Amino acid sequence: MNKSVTFTYSLAALGVASFLGLSASSALAHDGKEGHKHYTASAKAHQIAQQNLIIDTHIDVPYRLKKDWEDVTKATARGDFDYPRAKAGGLNVPFMSIYIPANLERTPGASYQLAHELIDSMEALAYRAPGKFALAASVDQVMQQQERGVISIAMGMENGSPIEGDLNNLVKFYNRGIRYITLAHSESNHIADSSYDIRKQWNGLSPFGKELVTAMNEIGVMIDISHVSDDAFWQTIELSKVPVIASHSSLRKYTPGFERNMSDDMIKALAENGGVIMINFGSSFVTQQANRYGAMIRGQIEKVQEQYGADSDEAKQRIAELRAKNPYPFATLEQVLDHIDHVKNLVGIDYIGIGSDYDGVGDSLPEGLKDVSSYPNLVQGLLDRGYSEADIEKILYKNFVRVWREVEAYAAAN
Repeated sequence: MNKSVTFTYSLAALGVASFLGLSASSALAHDGKEGHKHYTASAKAHQIAQQNLIIDTHIDVPYRLKKDWEDVTKATARGDFDYPRAKAGGLNVPFMSIYIPANLERTPGASYQLAHELIDSMEALAYRAPGKFALAASVDQVMQQQERGVISIAMGMENGSPIEGDLNNLVKFYNRGIRYITLAHSESNHIADSSYDIRKQWNGLSPFGKELVTAMNEIGVMIDISHVSDDAFWQTIELSKVPVIASHSSLRKYTPGFERNMSDDMIKALAENGGVIMINFGSSFVTQQANRYGAMIRGQIEKVQEQYGADSDEAKQRIAELRAKNPYPFATLEQVLDHIDHVKNLVGIDYIGIGSDYDGVGDSLPEGLKDVSSYPNLVQGLLDRGYSEADIEKILYKNFVRVWREVEAYAAAN
């Protein structure tokens, strides 16, 4: 191996700062060594969080517990969610994500099986701690359970692959409490193309996907367009007779070229449809730096491994140095607030909600929004930016409740 070649470990020195649209000095300001801010929400922010419903439409507890079980009815050592932290943050309605990995669709029955197992786990959670949790399948149940002081577990299915091309399965999952379905996930499936998948096999929705949109309207399951391709989004908006949601998406304005987030034109169309974009907190959804970090660091790691051998001690040492000198560029609460500001300025306050992706984005959460105890920090940030309490209530729950009730009403009339 040619050890005469030397490596420069700073991504900024390698031109990454320029690639990300930063100066070298601004890149260093995000290196985790500087700029850490301690967020302290005021008594007013805590009061707003505790006195109002907080609905977060995307929390990945079910799959987290399948992989690494902990008793979330008590304080846990790991993860972003547990009962004490949820109560401290004022969270009333976590929509628990029934997350189905995209590759399971290649094995008949696997998606369907996992979906039922994850729903079982949420039923078991509510059964084990009836004084803390209760399942919720309607807005009225949520409101009643808020009065009782218990946390309502609502459920959304992330990836429609468990439907398996059979509308009878939609009925089964509705009867088990599924109240939104994310049409696709990281790969195109039998329903829709994925924003992440370069194979756009359907050029949007499949023929069955178009049937499913109508059937979801009629039964009362909200349509979630997070993860789908742009063409699938536009076709869904055209077909749906009720508002749709983006359960955990942020803005392409701040992550250019990232199709998983929503463009301004899409947000305008979503608002015209009456829908809501639920802002994702994950750093890679919030800033361009974090969004491109993974690809850049992987590229440098591959160069080290190519030069020194993937399993060599020299490569391991140099990769450790590379990571130490270029830590993950966490987003901040302020940058999440920028996304909210932009939606408000673009289409108004009535189309914004919270879809944090807690327990779904690993350790990439922004400074100030690290777990479900952090909602008062978000409230404080909104207060600091001049949002009224009425505006904040819309973001915390009223906008989403409006959509959920409209979906319920349409289904009841059909």
